[in-house]
Amino acid sequence: MKSLPELKLLIEKELEKIQYPTNPSQLYQPIDYVLGIGGKRIRPVLLLMAHQLFDNNIENAIPPALGIEVFHNFTLLHDDIMDNAPLRRGKPTVHKKWNPNVAILSGDIMLVQAYQLIGNVDKSIVKQVLEVFCKAAIQVCEGQQWDMDFDIKEDVSITDYLKMVEYKTSILLAAALKIGAITGGATDEDTHHLYEFGRNIGIAFQLQDDLLDAYGNPDLFGKQVGGDILANKKTYLYLKALELANENQKDKLRHYFSDNNFEATEKIDGVKAIFDKLSIYNHTKELMMQYHKQAMDHLNQVQSDKKRLLINFAKILFDREI
Repeated sequence: MKSLPELKLLIEKELEKIQYPTNPSQLYQPIDYVLGIGGKRIRPVLLLMAHQLFDNNIENAIPPALGIEVFHNFTLLHDDIMDNAPLRRGKPTVHKKWNPNVAILSGDIMLVQAYQLIGNVDKSIVKQVLEVFCKAAIQVCEGQQWDMDFDIKEDVSITDYLKMVEYKTSILLAAALKIGAITGGATDEDTHHLYEFGRNIGIAFQLQDDLLDAYGNPDLFGKQVGGDILANKKTYLYLKALELANENQKDKLRHYFSDNNFEATEKIDGVKAIFDKLSIYNHTKELMMQYHKQAMDHLNQVQSDKKRLLINFAKILFDREI
């Protein structure tokens, strides 16, 4: 059974083996570029981990694992255009290094390639695997649309936000685990529990990200603390604060999140002061742990004696300092 570092290294090597045509260069060079600038490779590794629970021979799971990673990077190409993001993993985004049209078309090729790779499984499970992937791909797009809608929508509810997080972030984790279980020959029950493990752990992970953005150590988090506040992002912290705030606090929060003329430190400190008075840190941590518990409850029901790797993986996700 391969370890987490071994699985990640395997994915990196397999990605390097993918050969793209040299022409037209502006179509294929950006794909090679974006896949080559690194990443955590969480989704393909999870797929291989799930497969290993039921079958130590992971050869048949490699193509769909690569497909999941190519699809994930396709979404990043298009997301970066929508967000007009200048950097991705510390490097210029494709639409900045080339242009938006190049990024759109290269992303389209990646989407097609993702289907090719994910469909490259035993013919007895092709339909089942593609059904899982197609459903997830649609939900990821729906989640992205909701995320963009929330930028201009005033009455975003906590339920709305959690559904957006589920679709945009956690569904692809869940689908990767489910596909890995299918390729590994798992029962329908075990496949379901692994999917639910991924869905719940993904939501918990995003809630932790929300906390880290406001309360994390910038040297450890790797991002500017308060970035969501400066960007007026309606995260769980903000929405929970609105739910608990008195009228004066609500007015202040809405003012902070609608006026971009505040000095950065003043805005971050002002919003966090309200968060602190309302114990938003504790409320968010509590909900995060509820989702984490639900995830682990599902994992505990999976009938395999090789779950230690997934248990450790979940622990690594939540060992990030807040």
